[in-house]
Amino acid sequence: MTTVNPTGSSSASSQAAASAATTFGSDFSTFLTLLTTQLKNQDPTKAMDTTEMTNQLVAFSQVEQQIAMNTNLQKMISLEQASQVTASQALLGKTVEVESDRLSLQNGQAQLVLPAAGTATRAIITVTDNAGRTIRQEEVKLETAGSIWSWDGKNSSGVVQPDGAYRFAVAGRDADGNPVTVTANVRGTVTATERTGSDGDLSLVLGGLAVDYTAVRRVVN
Repeated sequence: MTTVNPTGSSSASSQAAASAATTFGSDFSTFLTLLTTQLKNQDPTKAMDTTEMTNQLVAFSQVEQQIAMNTNLQKMISLEQASQVTASQALLGKTVEVESDRLSLQNGQAQLVLPAAGTATRAIITVTDNAGRTIRQEEVKLETAGSIWSWDGKNSSGVVQPDGAYRFAVAGRDADGNPVTVTANVRGTVTATERTGSDGDLSLVLGGLAVDYTAVRRVVN
């Protein structure tokens, strides 16, 4: 079980903020130098418009405040990201239910959490590989209190498939065989947490399946 360092994206943003602050400071110093030189050499009969000068100073001040605000906001985001990673450590090794269009085959086992029977009384579960080929299909009866569908990792010919993430679809049917929308959650064991994407979003890894932290619907144990 591993955890990826969460500081990558936040440190890049912090460096960008620091660079912006440095550039602003240099530009402001140059502006003041030019302004002072202009005041010293201006024609007394055609003095600089004080209103325009004030507007320029106010504009620079607003930019400075915005840079400072962005820097503080980035610090808050970094702290929040670090807090999420710390909190996610408690999920390592735990079984969770997540919302996903892929199920995780771990150690030759995968599970789907099916809803309770309602308008839909049965469901057809189809598991496909990355190429879209059907490797397993099974029709199950929906129970009154919900149920767990387990896959032993074998295809329709009984050949064991390698661990990893597999796409699945659940097609509900009513008593007359008419289509009914059915939603199933994926159950798996958390093996790692990591930061992904340019925003450094936190993901949970369930074997070969990575899902957003917000996709967690229930912690089983």
